[in-house]
Amino acid sequence: MAGPEALTKDEAAHLRLLEALENRGYDFVTITPESHRRVLARSTMRQAKDLRGVFGWSLPFDEDVVGPELFALLREGRLLQETPAGWKAKVRVSRIRDRLFMHSAFPTDSDDSVFLGPDSMRFADFIVDELGRRGNITRLVDIGTGAGVGGIIAAGVVPDAQAELADINTDALSHARVNAAFAGIEATTIESDGVESIAPGFDLAISNPPFIFEDDAPAYRRGGAMHGAELSRDWTIAAARKLAPGGRILLYTGSAIVDGRDQLRETLDRELPALDCTLDWRELDPDIFGEELEKPAYADVDRIAAIGAVVEKVV
Repeated sequence: MAGPEALTKDEAAHLRLLEALENRGYDFVTITPESHRRVLARSTMRQAKDLRGVFGWSLPFDEDVVGPELFALLREGRLLQETPAGWKAKVRVSRIRDRLFMHSAFPTDSDDSVFLGPDSMRFADFIVDELGRRGNITRLVDIGTGAGVGGIIAAGVVPDAQAELADINTDALSHARVNAAFAGIEATTIESDGVESIAPGFDLAISNPPFIFEDDAPAYRRGGAMHGAELSRDWTIAAARKLAPGGRILLYTGSAIVDGRDQLRETLDRELPALDCTLDWRELDPDIFGEELEKPAYADVDRIAAIGAVVEKVV
């Protein structure tokens, strides 16, 4: 396995910030954007009073709330934003499966936002559950890695595997490098639009693609046509073509159910056999992101289900 990927000067400061927060016992669970907005609407949520307010809720803060060491690391890593209400951190830090991960501050409404939330937690649990069933993995790739959650969690379960974290967003790759270094994972980052720049022959691909149909949404949410399932279909088919014999794809995604039918599942059931692949499909949660159903694009949708799918290439 190659040695650890070198961090930039800014990224080295970000890593030290994570280490400092860990040493202080910092803990935060990131919720959905809609829930986050509801919490911030409370009159008590105007100014950060502690580290969770700064690095979890993305509230304005005074320097004395974080102290000189953390403030210096924020400044060194260029993670400070000055606002009329006080300083704000440009990142959030959240815990998943007892690991801290750095990602974008709230609100995540720009195309270069790096999102992490409840789907990331379900994705991580799905990976651990599936990898516990079978090992013998030498090379794993995380397609659309974002903050690196999937690849880092998977590499922790199969530590001898070569880990590659791929994303088209360079800010995401920066966060992924920092998060991997903090987790003690030696991973390579790859700038790639889906599977395009990933070399074939991997025996594990994991992915949590965007799956919301919304043209004006940030890039991390836009899943394309098929009520948002287009990207999940395209990435899965492209990964199946590059998968080594006996290899697997672990896909976590959302799928719109229309009149009781799952179009994404039907499409993959139809297309994967021609690529010598089988499909195991299960609903991990029958109803997520219910607020999307109020939008015109989802007028005919019953529900959006969280899906954990396993694609396997026949030897």
